[in-house]
Amino acid sequence: MHPDAAVPKPLNSRPTFLMCPPKLYDVNYIINPWMAGNVHRSSRQKATTQWERLHSALAGIADVLLVEPQPGSPDMVFTANAGLVRNGIVALSSFHHPERQGEEPHFRRWFRESGFAVREIPRATAFEGEGDALFEADGSRLWAGHGLRTREASHRHLTGLWDLEVVSLRLVDPRFYHLDTCFCPLSNGDVMYYPAAFDAESQMRIEARYSPAKRICVSEADALRFACNAVNVGRTILLNGISPELREEFGPESSV
Repeated sequence: MHPDAAVPKPLNSRPTFLMCPPKLYDVNYIINPWMAGNVHRSSRQKATTQWERLHSALAGIADVLLVEPQPGSPDMVFTANAGLVRNGIVALSSFHHPERQGEEPHFRRWFRESGFAVREIPRATAFEGEGDALFEADGSRLWAGHGLRTREASHRHLTGLWDLEVVSLRLVDPRFYHLDTCFCPLSNGDVMYYPAAFDAESQMRIEARYSPAKRICVSEADALRFACNAVNVGRTILLNGISPELREEFGPESSV
């Protein structure tokens, strides 16, 4: 679901996100388990309705910029995968699957025309943007996933772009093929994640940096609803679905 790649903003402005209308969205190929059995079975009308609801909810708490979809790139709607943005610099994605590599020139052009400094990630070290790399809410750390779509070697290219700690996490469950499907740093310093999506060493790295009180471990059922694939702005969290048990974790002051 994750629709947005956070865009740098002037001081004191609202957060800004990038979205792409699903005018050309379809399931044309199979590059993750959720696509299997669904080629050309998606409803563009339903996708549009869902997108419009998300756009409306997001526009209420942030500014939203749009990139136009391009023929031959039905997955451009997942703009989080376009690149990783911070302080006017974008680490442009180098997609693992050839089916998505055609998106790269369109997003490269959009970022350049929008005034970003574009940094390329070599094809040999596949990297899929904010899908596999998420900043800590205070900007002090970058969590970077690898193993299924992004190569761990790509992380060394990120360390030179921003002066912060990069923590590599290995993904081991094909259902959670991107970090943002199973891991979500929250604005209050907590983290919401599905531990079983990671290998043992990665789980220990997470536990070493978040105290038990700061870790929200979601159930498999909530993970499969993509509860972790969320957008968090202040006390508001936009997500696909959530159980009553998980909702209670956020307390009465949060809007979920």
